[in-house]
Amino acid sequence: MQNLSTNPAGPENEHIVENKELNIWEALIPVVLLMMMLAYNIFYAEGEWFGEYSNQIILLLGGAISAIVGFFNKTSIKTMGLEVLENLKSVLVPIMILFLVGALAGTWLVSGVIPAMVYYGLQVLNPSIFLPASVVIAAIISVATGSSWTTSATVGIALVGIGTALGIYPGMIAGAVISGAYFGDKMSPLSDTTNLAPAMAGTDLFTHIKYMTITTVPTIVITLAVFAVISLNIETSGSADVSALLVTIDETFNINPYLFIVPGVVIALILLKTKPLIALGSGVALAGVFALFFQTEVLKTLSDSNVTAIFNAIFTDTAIVTENEKLNDLFSAGGMQGMIWTILLICCAMVFGGIMDGIGALARITKSLLSIASSVFGLFASTVMSCIGLNAIASDQYLAIVIPGKMFKKAFQDKGLAPENLSRTLEDSGTVTSVLIPWNTCGAYQSGVLGVGVAEYFVYAIFNWLSPFTTLFFAALHLKIRQLKTSKVAG
Repeated sequence: MQNLSTNPAGPENEHIVENKELNIWEALIPVVLLMMMLAYNIFYAEGEWFGEYSNQIILLLGGAISAIVGFFNKTSIKTMGLEVLENLKSVLVPIMILFLVGALAGTWLVSGVIPAMVYYGLQVLNPSIFLPASVVIAAIISVATGSSWTTSATVGIALVGIGTALGIYPGMIAGAVISGAYFGDKMSPLSDTTNLAPAMAGTDLFTHIKYMTITTVPTIVITLAVFAVISLNIETSGSADVSALLVTIDETFNINPYLFIVPGVVIALILLKTKPLIALGSGVALAGVFALFFQTEVLKTLSDSNVTAIFNAIFTDTAIVTENEKLNDLFSAGGMQGMIWTILLICCAMVFGGIMDGIGALARITKSLLSIASSVFGLFASTVMSCIGLNAIASDQYLAIVIPGKMFKKAFQDKGLAPENLSRTLEDSGTVTSVLIPWNTCGAYQSGVLGVGVAEYFVYAIFNWLSPFTTLFFAALHLKIRQLKTSKVAG
């Protein structure tokens, strides 16, 4: 995704807190209790243990437990507080982006941009190829922009809308979009994680990208094949229903190709390396202008004042009622207000992750994994587990790359392994699995933007959960494991 760090020195220079007083069992106490509380909330309380904000409260409770463990291991409140503050500062820009994405969804709805995408997409995208086509489209946009977040906020929203109108399960669509988006995010030289991983491992960007193709290409090919099979075997609404949808959209909105100028401008700004806040803000403003020109009748149904209707679309709930129930669900948006739940989840996750880092638990858990890596495969497996674990514990994609990268760099050197082995593994397990954790910044963002819960798209985000297995498969068979030129790989 785009570089969202507020640290001018970059995430690669982030320090790692160590605490010699803390043992591994103490470090795991907050993790185990957090997972138990989350599991109870999901499986027994149906997500409503503490009401609407159950997950947020559970993360704060996890943070409190971490703080208690820290107190008993000579960690000061100041140290924990500073780490929490740094974590919260690091997500200020993502939070602002989330607010803008909410505003973007609202204004793109009332301006007719999203309905136009759905209208033309229903005519172009055949249901029998829809899912693999979604993977490819998302991958192209993500490679071009270097951002899985931007991809979801633009074409991702449109593809979910089109697929839902066709009667395809939203989880499948979101999984296809996320698979393509994270393929592009991994392989794009514009992506910050693609630059961060080789910086941590000690290799160069293009060596890293070239070496990643060894595991990434087979994974995306398998992903496309699975989605092709799924597309050929799912039941969709059929041509008659699609025709009815097209008529309803055409009667409700003023649909014309000029509306595509709005997303075109946003994508162009991103390709020109404009800051995401400026690009998305421009998309909101431009959509508001287009709504005044093209959708005056729609605006009249929402408010007595056209300007008020646009401001409501930016800040609060907007629902455009049609004669078709499917479209009623599709043509509704929460604006900035609709992003509050996701933003609170991210903030609470940062509190938990900050305290865990402050008490030295993250470093202790990673070191323990490193200590059991006696073989080459064990080293790869420990790195994978460390990346996935930190995505869940620290709730941050960057920490899941930075901490294992720093901790495992010397171990890879000692085994005679070239640094691109480590950088590839960091991406295969750190970058892509972040979106599979509901309280991780990436998981919270994607589910909030696409309107599909992590539990719904998890199975269908094939590229994301398959990538760690692919890298372990190559390590187990010792395929394409590059050695340092001056050393041979030790057993």
